[in-house]
Amino acid sequence: MGATRGSRAPWTREQLLRAAIDLADEDGIDSLSMRRLSRELGGGTMSLYNHISNKDDLLDGMIDAVFSEIELPDSAPGWQDAMRHRARSMREAMTRHPWAIGLMESRQTPGPATLSHHDAVIKCLLDAGFPLSLAAHAFAALDSYIYGFALQEKSLSFGTPEETSELAKAFLRQFPTQEYPHLAKLTIEHVMQPGYDYGDEYEFGLGLILDGLERLLPEQ
Repeated sequence: MGATRGSRAPWTREQLLRAAIDLADEDGIDSLSMRRLSRELGGGTMSLYNHISNKDDLLDGMIDAVFSEIELPDSAPGWQDAMRHRARSMREAMTRHPWAIGLMESRQTPGPATLSHHDAVIKCLLDAGFPLSLAAHAFAALDSYIYGFALQEKSLSFGTPEETSELAKAFLRQFPTQEYPHLAKLTIEHVMQPGYDYGDEYEFGLGLILDGLERLLPEQ
């Protein structure tokens, strides 16, 4: 928990949002309530409403704070590098705040950091020469992949390469490899190899999308 724990009112909106994010990071978004947040901050529940109007306003602010952590794309080094850095930064932010994955595109009143982020992505694609309709397709394809990978990664029961290898070994012991030879081959010869990290698949898939979009760009 951050430095706001145990402090007394009055707080700033930023301190309140930071405390809420810390709680969600520690125990998940379902653990977050106005009562628990006020207790963590060391004041009464009604004091929260000096800075937020309701739970939705709190979630809006938390998501906007997450977006503020994501690197904005800069097309100066090239649009592919810009989109790649942005995608990596998004994954890092969602790894820090896994509770945010399903909420980042669901807010009906997005904050300034969220809007600035989306505007910068669109600008980068337009500056690269994408027609507006193709920029929209590119934005949708990239975000579908980024969020989808983050959601899948969040649901995995392993994190480190060591955990992956141990889970793969346990998996092999539970089913007859002769009946599923191709699955066994991939598990033994790929997943269980030293240094395998499922996170590396992110870069591979991202590269495929970026290369595919590059081929669709009109000739300059």
